[in-house]
Amino acid sequence: MAPLLMYSEQVPAEVRDAIRAAYDAPAEHRTASLEVAASVLHRATGLGCSDVRELVGLPGDRNCA
Repeated sequence: MAPLLMYSEQVPAEVRDAIRAAYDAPAEHRTASLEVAASVLHRATGLGCSDVRELVGLPGDRNCA
């Protein structure tokens, strides 16, 4: 779902930028970058933490910081 989110005009620009940065990050930093993207998406949209984590491709069983 994350690749779709990074190009959707319905998604806030800051969220698209965070997701794009995560996918551009080196593999060893990708999970940490996706954590940041999930946090930005959570703050920007008010969606539930587990939902935004799953949307960016992370397990939904952790907190959004």
